[in-house]
Amino acid sequence: MTFTLHGLAVSGGIAIGHAYLVSHATLEVAHYSLPPRKVDDEVVRLGRAFDAVRAELAELRSGLMNDGTEARGELLAFVDLHSMILDDPLLLDEAGEYIRSRRCNAEWAIKRQMDRLVEQFEQIDDAYLRSRSADVVQVVERVIKALAGKRNRVSTRRRDTDSIVVAHDLSPADTIQFKAQRIAAFVTDLGGATSHTAIVARSLAIPALVGMHQARRLIQDDDMLIVDGVRGVLIINPDERILDEYRLRAREIEIERSKLKRLTGAVATTLDGEAVQLFANIELPQDVEQVREVEADGIGLFRTEFMFLNRDDLPDEDEQFEAYRSVVQAMKGKPVTMRTLDIGADKALRGAERSEANPALGLRAIRYCLAEPRMFVTQLRAILRAAHYGKVRIMLPMVAFQHEIESALAIIALAKQQLREANRKFDDRVEVGAMVEIPAAAMALGTLMNHFSFLSIGTNDLIQYTLAIDRADEAVAHLYDPLHPAVLRLVQQVIAQAKRAGMPVAVCGEMAGEPQFARLLLGMGLRQFSMHPSQLLEVKREVLRCDCGDIAPRVIKLLRSDDPIRIREQLERINVGSGIVQ
Repeated sequence: MTFTLHGLAVSGGIAIGHAYLVSHATLEVAHYSLPPRKVDDEVVRLGRAFDAVRAELAELRSGLMNDGTEARGELLAFVDLHSMILDDPLLLDEAGEYIRSRRCNAEWAIKRQMDRLVEQFEQIDDAYLRSRSADVVQVVERVIKALAGKRNRVSTRRRDTDSIVVAHDLSPADTIQFKAQRIAAFVTDLGGATSHTAIVARSLAIPALVGMHQARRLIQDDDMLIVDGVRGVLIINPDERILDEYRLRAREIEIERSKLKRLTGAVATTLDGEAVQLFANIELPQDVEQVREVEADGIGLFRTEFMFLNRDDLPDEDEQFEAYRSVVQAMKGKPVTMRTLDIGADKALRGAERSEANPALGLRAIRYCLAEPRMFVTQLRAILRAAHYGKVRIMLPMVAFQHEIESALAIIALAKQQLREANRKFDDRVEVGAMVEIPAAAMALGTLMNHFSFLSIGTNDLIQYTLAIDRADEAVAHLYDPLHPAVLRLVQQVIAQAKRAGMPVAVCGEMAGEPQFARLLLGMGLRQFSMHPSQLLEVKREVLRCDCGDIAPRVIKLLRSDDPIRIREQLERINVGSGIVQ
């Protein structure tokens, strides 16, 4: 019987295949008492299970070190996080003490300790950190499997057709194993836009649906499935008519991808001759390869957090310099815009985690850097030195106040002075820009334009702060709306004001990489986009199809509306003929 489930589409595309149910029933453990003479042996047995899992994670990490795919950085971060949880004394030591005090079996002791830690996570206000309790559960699942003498591997049973994994939840280690197998898509009961499954699926370009709630219970092994990662639809046991329809759509998507590759060398110019620059965002130095493949005009946003996360110490100047220089040299003269450390909120340095009621409004980004001037000046010296090897721009995140701007610029001047005194080579003419991510910055833009050489609108945070929506909070994430009239007017206002002043301005948030927003932003006057490399060719296609002279008055009319429904209708009309699915 054919039926349909709906969930959250977190990675696009269409997959057709047979269901492969992944079971995680290992947390249903027995509870029994031990005779006193066996208690010590039980503690040793638990320790050996931890050692076995430690070895498994080390093996996974070793395999990833030679992995050149885009997902490598994300996957390594997950493995490191699970290793850190495994090494936390709160897990092994407390469970061992419980075995001794209660003379119970190891499975029961570690399960009980997991429940206690999960309960503590549940009391954290920050949604992102709260969701990390899933990592504790996944690590304990691995330990319990090791106690049962099972190896933590998920295997596909068929090689002659594509499999679609259906699970209650998936650990990062599970998804890492899928990389080497013929997995067409993921479907999970749990998860949101920031879940591991979502992040890894996007990195691997595999369709994925999360938050399905009952999929694991309703789907049988070997059921035929269609995963529509565009519309968030899962079709179970489709009839031949539906299968034919989706096979056709899947082929069309493949053909479109092939066509897009032909645009790689094309100059991004609109139908009426407006030149547009398309930059790429990167997370890691190895992402440069993707940037070069799509022939981006440069790197519009190099997130430098990778140097600081998932480690117990801070990177020194030389370590940072070598990483930054490798990117600058690989870009061979094309500009590289390095955002200084944007830490805080959902990204905390190990050992410096803070308990804040509202971390998104707390000590983050430029505020954190100004509170840690020694760390900040070290990073700036490294960036300035890397600038000697190519064209580099420095971009400051989340500035809003005059005193923040003056302090940051003073520290940049200090970094230059220190390099001069040390006779180190660097570029003294590096341009400094700012991200517009807070409504206050957008509405008082003159303050920023008086001090900086360029601007970049970070729409992810600008939307979050304009609408007071924590985008990592599943309870309110559905209210996160790039097309809210207030958001659109702020973005348009920044673009227009910067253009009048002759100041370069780009959009580098998620809006820049969404093809459905390309004509809207072009109509606002935007001529610089920065996005994930995988999105660049789709946006270029929209640029090539757009006539700015025709679009601009229609966008102005759209911006006058306060009705979200009418805004969407008008956007659909603007995109008519583009082939974009709204």
